[in-house]
Amino acid sequence: MAGSSFESHARLARIWVVGCGQMAGALLARWLELGLPPASVLAVDPAPRALPEGVACVATPAEAAATAPGPTLVVLGVKPQLVAEVGPALAAALPPHDARPVLLSMLAGVRVQTLAGLMPGLPVARIMPNLAARVGAGVTALYAPAIAAEDRTALDLLLAAAGETVVLEEESRFDAVTALSGSGPAFLYRFVEALAGAGEAAGLEPAMAQTLARRTVEGAAALLARSPHSPAELRQQVTSPHGTTEAGLDVLDGAGALSALMRATVRAAAERARALAAAAEAEVEERLLAREPARAG
Repeated sequence: MAGSSFESHARLARIWVVGCGQMAGALLARWLELGLPPASVLAVDPAPRALPEGVACVATPAEAAATAPGPTLVVLGVKPQLVAEVGPALAAALPPHDARPVLLSMLAGVRVQTLAGLMPGLPVARIMPNLAARVGAGVTALYAPAIAAEDRTALDLLLAAAGETVVLEEESRFDAVTALSGSGPAFLYRFVEALAGAGEAAGLEPAMAQTLARRTVEGAAALLARSPHSPAELRQQVTSPHGTTEAGLDVLDGAGALSALMRATVRAAAERARALAAAAEAEVEERLLAREPARAG
């Protein structure tokens, strides 16, 4: 993808990244790598953790409004617990209604309706990317029920840079997506740690165990990506009857242990996403109700 692809779309002329943690920083680094001009981006974060080189940063939306033109697109990457605080501050800093930006939220659990209540007049889309977006190998879920066709083209450009995009027709599926593909890389990295540790316990030196575990997972993933076979079929290709692999799989699959563990893992992550959403939405509703007397007056 050439840089001109980004530069050709008006919605990508001025991007505010509000909350620049690991995930937002990974996306931003990828976009810059593929040609998005650093001058078109402003990070808004009092303590950015993953700010790419060359990107300007201010601490608050008010400071952004005082020092830069209004955005054409806002990428919202703050913690869900902060949305009730950040949302009104951001809404107050944005330009008048006829120049309102598109809001692209990556907040786990926080619904489009909630965001629209905090920041009226903004077209809102939700995404759930994962960390492999940094190398263009991620998968991003997109929910954009009320985004104009031309604005959707801009979002598609950004998300294509990160890897594959899966479009959700129902927002209710976001919690499961968050648990599976959003959190999934961490589960896989933890598996690699455990696999290397098991190698050490079996007698390998730590550095060798790390190399073998890492390269085994990298190679298996590369084969899975290129093969027409399903994961089950590839597993069967490795597994000889009564061999070493079968012995290990008997432990992993004994009494459905691995499947039960993964179901419990993904369920816990999804429940946490729902809890974050409930807490964020309760605080948002409280703040919106607190504004009512002012509106009535």
